[in-house]
Amino acid sequence: MKEKMEKFIAPSLKDARKRITKETAHFYYQMDKRFMGLGKGKTYHLKTYGCQGNLADSEKISGLLKWMGYEKTDNDENADLIIFNTCAIRENAENRVFGELGRIKNLKKKNPNLIMALCGCMAQEEKVVEAIKKKYPQVDLVFGTHNIHLLPEYLEECMNNKERIIEVYSIEGDIIEEVPVVRDHNRRAWVNIMYGCDEFCTYCIVPYTRGKERSRLPEDIIKEVEQLAKDGYIEVTLLGQNVNAYGKDFIDCQYSFANLLEQLQKTSIKRIRFTTSHPRDLDDETIMVMGQGGNIMPHLHLPVQSGSNRILKKMNRKYTKEEYLEKIEKLRKAVPGISITTDIIVAFPGETEEDFEETLDLVRKADFEGAYTFIFSPREGTPASKYEDNLPMSVKKERLLTLNKLINEGYAKGNKRFEGKIVEVLVEGFSEKNDKFLMGYTPNNKLVNFEGDTSLIGSLVNVKIEKAFSWHLRGKIVK
Repeated sequence: MKEKMEKFIAPSLKDARKRITKETAHFYYQMDKRFMGLGKGKTYHLKTYGCQGNLADSEKISGLLKWMGYEKTDNDENADLIIFNTCAIRENAENRVFGELGRIKNLKKKNPNLIMALCGCMAQEEKVVEAIKKKYPQVDLVFGTHNIHLLPEYLEECMNNKERIIEVYSIEGDIIEEVPVVRDHNRRAWVNIMYGCDEFCTYCIVPYTRGKERSRLPEDIIKEVEQLAKDGYIEVTLLGQNVNAYGKDFIDCQYSFANLLEQLQKTSIKRIRFTTSHPRDLDDETIMVMGQGGNIMPHLHLPVQSGSNRILKKMNRKYTKEEYLEKIEKLRKAVPGISITTDIIVAFPGETEEDFEETLDLVRKADFEGAYTFIFSPREGTPASKYEDNLPMSVKKERLLTLNKLINEGYAKGNKRFEGKIVEVLVEGFSEKNDKFLMGYTPNNKLVNFEGDTSLIGSLVNVKIEKAFSWHLRGKIVK
């Protein structure tokens, strides 16, 4: 395949590190009529990897494609456009994407007009773009996290000029409002409240792939949530790499995440969740607002990453084990019955047996009801990728197993306390393992399976919990 790259803008980690501009520019997207109908009679297959932020981005991609006339298909054999919206948080996620790119290479031979695109966080990495450029000629389009709204323009050029486009911006980032959205669920919705990250944890690539912390205007967020409630949505999850930093970038006003939650409590949406929270920025005002309850759900995901102060410092997490546990105590006093979950990295470079024991001690004291646990995965371009790491993989795996055993005890204990109680469940659909049962989630984010009629999907019902298992609850509807 002869490469004719009319557009080639490669990512730069050096540029992505910069934090210079104080004020964030806000733009309101306007759809260009020349792109309408460009996808008429064509189908697209969108594959999403990674976090809730990626899922929210994919809903915008779907919104743009629907507006262009494309129809969605779950079969890549029939697709005219295949898009990989990718994650760069761990090496395994990247390897899966490269494997998929190789697997579907033959589709290009069957359909020469097929357009293959890669976007998301992987596209923001220098090494990934270099690999795509050299080894994956079947990929026609590469764009990053900052220019999703330009997708119609890129597709027009791919179709009309038959040219390969690689255009990735390594910038601090702007706010683009009113990009069309096709939501994956008709009762639960993702609502971005901010983008980017300025924490620069030594192991994390996100500040380089997502730009600086920048907050949407509160009026735009409240307007979106109110419209979702009018459209029949029951639950929203507020999204940000660090939602607790919301508003800290505003220059002309003092407005915090706690202020936003207070205003959203007054909206007609019935359930509010938020993720992800950084322990350093979780302040007393936010905890106080959470304690007011209402439509704010009693569940918080608060990543701790390690229980060792020495390792936390190497990670650049900016808090200590003691400070973290103090905030957990405040949360439990303010929000009785709250469920707290977390993230933990095992075998960070230099982690000793004593450091690992400190993590286990924190897990016992924090009384988590679930956790995402990982073995450290070095990400090129981050400081931790250069740290000396001599720990054998066998020891890393053993530590992960030990940690998971303790975490699973917390899962079971957290579920057990709901036996015999009546809980409110937002019914999402049928159970994956038993299609005779419906499934949904409680305010504490507990998965519940129960028998019920299809008509209940999308509604709130009361369920009495009869049995608690490690990973879910089982109950009966209370009429």
